[in-house]
Amino acid sequence: MSQGKNRFAYIDWMRGLACVLMFQTHAYDSWLGGPARETSFIRWSQLGGTLPAPLFLFLAGVSCALLTDKTRRQGIPANEIAKRTMRRGAEIFGLGLLFRVQEFLLGQPGAPWTDLFRVDVLNMIGLSIVLIGVVCRMAPSRWGSALLAAGVSAGIALATPPLWTTWRPRWLPWYLESYINGVHIYGSPRPWLFPIFPWVALAFAGVAVGFALFSDWAKEHPARTTLLIGAGGVGIFFVSSWLDARPVQLYAVYDYWHTSPNFFLARVGILMVLAWVAYAWCRWGLGEIGFSPLVQLGQTSLLVYWVHIEFVYGGLSILRKRAQTIPRASLGLLVIFTAMLLLSLARTRFQGRGGEILAKMRRAMRPATET
Repeated sequence: MSQGKNRFAYIDWMRGLACVLMFQTHAYDSWLGGPARETSFIRWSQLGGTLPAPLFLFLAGVSCALLTDKTRRQGIPANEIAKRTMRRGAEIFGLGLLFRVQEFLLGQPGAPWTDLFRVDVLNMIGLSIVLIGVVCRMAPSRWGSALLAAGVSAGIALATPPLWTTWRPRWLPWYLESYINGVHIYGSPRPWLFPIFPWVALAFAGVAVGFALFSDWAKEHPARTTLLIGAGGVGIFFVSSWLDARPVQLYAVYDYWHTSPNFFLARVGILMVLAWVAYAWCRWGLGEIGFSPLVQLGQTSLLVYWVHIEFVYGGLSILRKRAQTIPRASLGLLVIFTAMLLLSLARTRFQGRGGEILAKMRRAMRPATET
């Protein structure tokens, strides 16, 4: 494959695709104004924006499965693996809180203090990884972890509808309840926030798929494995449609697009199909030819997510918000994409050189410490 023949480049490719879809969704939402906001163009743009958050969470689970499986093969104790995973999740959660502080400060004087407690996707990725560390510790075998992760994913999806409606934990302060159902300060859950229910279920689905992707058989037959996962995704999607068409409903309040387990199944099916598409593109498509911008962006997705927000939504926006035509907003999107790609390349190069410098320093110091 491209990017140094990395056999898992397709995972970075999927993450890079999420970045590009995120750029276009945020750019058009922030910049388009006047008649442009009433066109089908922006509606299609927002439809594409439904994929980035599920992709990021799903791939966080896949990456956790990869790292867990790798460290288990190295003979690292289960407790240490769990600690490392949970520590990484706590770091990302902390970055999510720091991001909210940054946005609050840069948004002054208009940003309300309650924005500091808004549950965003970084918060949820961090919490997901912490919980994944706990769950994988409970089942030290690969397939045991996969089955337990799948069960946790299904449990979260099934519990979501009542926790948004009839079983809402109203006794909690809003800033804590918001982590359950995204209520924030509005008195009812908001679908544009990222609470544990249902979003963490996508990360655990990624764990289950990830352990299948990194099994011994999958390493010998990667093309067949991704094809089977893609075919399974198609099957799951049609099962979700069949279940949604049944006349019997389990919940007092049914909201297909926001809380339904059937919609969750459909999303997981789409993500599994995308895993096969990404593998095929990186193995046999143009992704095999030299440099891949999507793989590059995927390798630094946290950085470009963090930086692009301020230049699209924040006070440093490169275009005047809610005032652009589709061509001008598209030109701004091209600028953002190019700038984030250059930033990603700079980060990768700096990391490589920084690692080389540290290695040379260690080698230079070793004789002195040994004498």
